[in-house]
Order: sequence, then structure tokens, then C-alpha cells
Amino acid sequence: MNSKLTTNQERAICSQLGNFKLKLLYKASIHGFTGAAFHLRCDNQYPTVCVGYNNSGRVFGGYTRRPFSQSGQYVNDDQAFLFSFSGEKLNKYPCINAPYAVKMHSNCGPYFGEALVFVNASQPIVYCNPGQYYNFNAAEMHGNNLNLTECEVYQVEKTAEIVKPWRPVIWESKRKTELMESIQFYKPLNSSVTQARVLLIGPVGAGKSSFFNSFNSVFRGHVTGQAMAGSTSTSLTTQFRTYSVKAGREGKPLPLVLCDTMGLEEGVGAGLDIDDISNILKGHLPDRYQFNPSGPLQSEAHGFCKSPDLKDKIHCVTYVLDASKISIMTTKMEEKLKAIRRKVNLMGIPQLLLLTKGDEACALVREDIRNVYKSGYIKDLMQEAAARVGVPLSCIIPVKNYSEELELDTNTDILLLSAVVQMLRFVDNFFDEISDQLSSLTTEK
Repeated sequence: MNSKLTTNQERAICSQLGNFKLKLLYKASIHGFTGAAFHLRCDNQYPTVCVGYNNSGRVFGGYTRRPFSQSGQYVNDDQAFLFSFSGEKLNKYPCINAPYAVKMHSNCGPYFGEALVFVNASQPIVYCNPGQYYNFNAAEMHGNNLNLTECEVYQVEKTAEIVKPWRPVIWESKRKTELMESIQFYKPLNSSVTQARVLLIGPVGAGKSSFFNSFNSVFRGHVTGQAMAGSTSTSLTTQFRTYSVKAGREGKPLPLVLCDTMGLEEGVGAGLDIDDISNILKGHLPDRYQFNPSGPLQSEAHGFCKSPDLKDKIHCVTYVLDASKISIMTTKMEEKLKAIRRKVNLMGIPQLLLLTKGDEACALVREDIRNVYKSGYIKDLMQEAAARVGVPLSCIIPVKNYSEELELDTNTDILLLSAVVQMLRFVDNFFDEISDQLSSLTTEK
């Protein structure tokens, strides 16, 4: 019995659930488009994902963590949601009336709160009535085509925890102190540079500004919010910002500057312009430069630094991606990231990738951040990120930013600090390469 879901569609659904995989229980084209056939194979099997397909090519469905039965009663489920696909992008519609999330009807397939009923009245059709229990647009959901060509129901199974972490981490306060000291007393290998400059690049909402705030929080000793961060469809960062972190409230600046940029967007004339990235890498853009999505800063413009020094240039590029959205990254965004990576490669700048929000993507990590390298699901996401962006797995580091917490957590801090230490190691690689080039030129003379 083969699943009709594509690999990317299955990953997109699982990205909403966490550390899980899907097991096919019921396939209407094989078992029958009847309520009886559905209940025979799916009752008391939970949580479940139902997926419908029509001859317009639409793929849509729903999730519930409650077991199906034939009681005729409504069941409360505040985690239930409906979804549809636009290409590879998953659109999610949460339940807005939890006590009526799911109904247990003997003569139908999955029955989501009078809003969407699959195999309605034991027929290969869908009943649809959005608004009261789930809010969605019918045309967006199924293209107003209520005839089913297929209906599948999957049981959601938790993936196995890796017994031995595939990357060892010392989760102790002593380790946190060691990492903080290695950052605080770091010295760039080139004597003309006092602070390493690391550029953060990523899509809108990936967590670039939040990463700076989180790292800054570790050295401040409490959660801070210096950089503008939040959740919107467009970038909250509209300026090029260079952030220096102090070792404590009145301490000296650390030998590291994190450079924040406008978020990447898919459309032309929206988000960060790729040519502006070149200007940043070369050290041409001043701090607080106001980005113009319609075009990059020109060399004759006011504020353009025509003769930047090595200390003004970028020494390491770090991409920032949301772990819960890796599987639904669009082709356009993937192409934009790869175009940037090619540009950075030509300039010989080392590159890392931070995978944020692992706790949102994986239930195992949500339970305990120390499970991050025990989660097979997180490792799969990291491997997918490696393939999509074109970086080795060894260059990908999962982190958790502070988003809702008021106090620091040692384990979260250790992940954040470990990521920064790796950035500084890559900065060393950059200066080593410059030193080798200079030595080569001296030898030739």
C-alpha cells in the first residue's frame, strides 16, 4: 500500500507535529470510500492525519490527536488543525472551537467540526462549511472541487530517540563558563583587526535578530531585546546594523561584532537585495544604512565606504534558518540562498548555518533542549538544510533563541555559546587564508 503524499508534503506535515513520522492506515481506493471501511482501520489509532485528493490536483486534510470512534459525539481537541497545499507550501488552519474539533460519525470518514468531512455519507465526496469551527477559504482549501479521487489516513508515530548523541555536548555550568571565557578573550589572528565581524543572513522571521538578543542575554545575565525582533511577514530589520556585545552591563566590548541584515524575501524588489550583500561583505555599507529593496547602495551615494579596511569587511557569513520551515522552503528561496552562497564562496569567506527553533520543530527537543543531538528528526532537518543551501552537515549548528522566557537557561546558553565559538573558529580560517595568500605573494617576489 503506497502513500500518495510526496516526500516534501509528508515532511511539511511532520514539521507541524515534531519528532514524528506517518504510517498509512487507510486508503480509500483500496479499502473503500465508506465510513465502515474507515472506522475498521482507523478507530482507536491516534494521533492521525487525514489527507484528501481531488481531480483538480488539490491536496488537503486535517490532524487530530483524539482517537476516532462511532459514538456520534463531538470531541475536544485544542491541537486539531486543517491544512492545504499551495505547491509545496503548507497552509495551516487551527481549530477555533476546540470542544467541537472532531465528530465521531459512523457513516463518514474523518469529520472535522462540521467544517470539513471526508467520505461524507459513505461517498467519495467532501462536505465543506468553513467559519464556525475552522476558518479557511474553500477555494484555497480544495478549489471548490468536492469530489475525492483518494482519501488516506495516517497514524502519527513518534520517531526513535537516538540513544547516544551524535554530537557530544557537555551540559554543565562549568562548560558555559569556559565557552564565555573563550569568546571574551578571543583575539583575531590579524593584528590590524580587534573585532571579528560575522554577518547573519536569512529569510524573514528565521531568528537573526533574536539570535543576537539571545547571545547578548548570556553575557548580560538576563534576557534582553536590543535588536528589533518579532513575527511578521516582512522584515522588522530595515537597516544594516552592527551589534557589539559587552561582557556584562558595564564590561568591555567582546572581540566580536554581529552584523544584522534585512530578511530575505522571495519576490523581486522585496527584502534584502543580493547586491547589497556584496557591499556588506566588502565593508562598503555603514552602520544603520537604510536598506532599499528596489536597489542596492551605489558607490557614489552618501555614506558609501569606498576604501574599507580589513576590519570593516565580513570575516564569516552565518545563514539563519527556521528548523520548522525547512521542509516547506520554496524553490525561489532555496535558489536565492544558493546564489548568495556562490557569491560568498567567490570571496573566500567561511560560512556556517544556524538552525533555529528546533524546539518548535521537534517534540523531543521541546521536552528537553539537551535532546537536540539525540533527535533523529532534527538530524534529518539538518541534512535537508545541508542539501538545500549547499553546506556540509559539519557547518550546521542547531540553537534555541530566547523568545518567551524571562530568565536564562544554562543548556540554552551552552548551545548559543557553542555556535559563537564555531563562528570564531571560522573567522580564524578566514585570516589563515589571508596569511597564506600574503606568504605566497612574498615567496613569488
